[in-house]
Amino acid sequence: MGTHTPGRRGLGSRRLGAAQIVFFVVAAAGPLYAIAGGVSATYAVTGSIGVPLSFVLLAPVLALFAVGYAAMSRYITNAGAFYPYVAHGIGRSAGTAVAYVTVLAYSSIQVGVFGLFGLSVSTWLAGVFGLSVPWWPVALLMVLVVGAGGVLRIDLNAKVLGVALGLEVAVLVVLDVVLFGNPAEGAVSLTPLSPSNLFTAGVGAVFAFSIAVFLGFEGAATYGEESRDPRRTVGRATYIAIGLTAVLYIASSLAMAVATGPDHVVERAAAEGPGLLFGLGAQHLGTVFADTAYVLFMTSQCAALLSFHNAVARYFFALGREGLLPEGFSRTSKRTGAPIGGSLVQTTIAVVVVAVFALAGRNPFTDLFTWTGVTASTGVTIIMIAVSLSVIGFFRRFPGRETWWRRIGAPALAAVTLTAILVLIIANFGVLLGPAGAIPWLRWGLPGLLVLAGLAGFLRAEALRTRSPDVYAAIGGPLRDDEDLVAAR
Repeated sequence: MGTHTPGRRGLGSRRLGAAQIVFFVVAAAGPLYAIAGGVSATYAVTGSIGVPLSFVLLAPVLALFAVGYAAMSRYITNAGAFYPYVAHGIGRSAGTAVAYVTVLAYSSIQVGVFGLFGLSVSTWLAGVFGLSVPWWPVALLMVLVVGAGGVLRIDLNAKVLGVALGLEVAVLVVLDVVLFGNPAEGAVSLTPLSPSNLFTAGVGAVFAFSIAVFLGFEGAATYGEESRDPRRTVGRATYIAIGLTAVLYIASSLAMAVATGPDHVVERAAAEGPGLLFGLGAQHLGTVFADTAYVLFMTSQCAALLSFHNAVARYFFALGREGLLPEGFSRTSKRTGAPIGGSLVQTTIAVVVVAVFALAGRNPFTDLFTWTGVTASTGVTIIMIAVSLSVIGFFRRFPGRETWWRRIGAPALAAVTLTAILVLIIANFGVLLGPAGAIPWLRWGLPGLLVLAGLAGFLRAEALRTRSPDVYAAIGGPLRDDEDLVAAR
């Protein structure tokens, strides 16, 4: 890994505003594919009709997390986002552990979406052109396309994501209005918002799926080094992303239940999967609209893939820059400033994993997408708990100009509620894997990978502490030269 003193190489110039960062993080959540795929899967796998209420309850928890997260972004600007926060708030070894967990979690979800994309395009080609194309050549081709996009100018990618996101939101708004206007029971039923329909034996699985659907909003800080005003931009983008996705998920999941009838939404979701949303669209708006929406469903996945790729590449860049991974990971483009090293590493990982699942004959949706998705959501929940605790630790040393609510109140509540959610996720992990949940090595192996990643990161940092104290001291990067921090130091 090397024992050099890492230089503070930077990414591209500060060209991103809040709107562009929102494009990245909301596109990573992929509203259309999250609703058509994720919400349908939640109904089908959990058997609960209380899915809309889970989003209503989860959004404030994520907003609580965002309070401390945004406060930290005003003092720490680093493409590594989460781990510098933990490094400065808890300790450098803990920060490195979180860094390794973060890389595993985000790399996992991106690779999983390649499987879903391959299946989606394969299904579309068969239905429209009668072509029988396996999922994996499509997935591998998309890996290469996204990898190429990862080394382009970041604002070019932001424009692409912005257009795709705008079209997705427009389609969802039209669908929701029409579905609410055509309730299966003759009147709009709010039964899915009743607590008695959520707080049943499967509530843990519902929350686990729901937090996976939200995945992506927390990535705003990875673009701090490239934002015009990181003191304000990162927090603003995070709040907007949470609010926008929460409204879309609550409305759309409820609209699906209203249009099918609450008593039938689970059955139909299990039978039709992602096709449920588009089938309802065809029923009320015609096949042309439904076909157009399905194309956007595929482009939604493209947008998510680009966004996750950009985020993972920046994590690799930050870790390579600070000596926590090989230095080559931090190589950037001389022309665009894009993290070429990290981009190439992530592309290689995706090629290998997709190839392994293809050679093993595994299903791209029930195996590749589901297994990587639940692993990622579990990892991100762990990370958010660590960041919330880090906020408290950081501001105990540097109170700055932040209020008690930002320094302690909101982060403490976020840590407690997220820990409760993590317990529910682990307890229901077998349910999340579907039929494969009965396989002990998989049931415990996937969350075990996160533990191993964290342990590897912690041990790497501890080794640096004794062998290369200069490298260890630089973990997490410097704090911003804020007058309050300077005074506190």
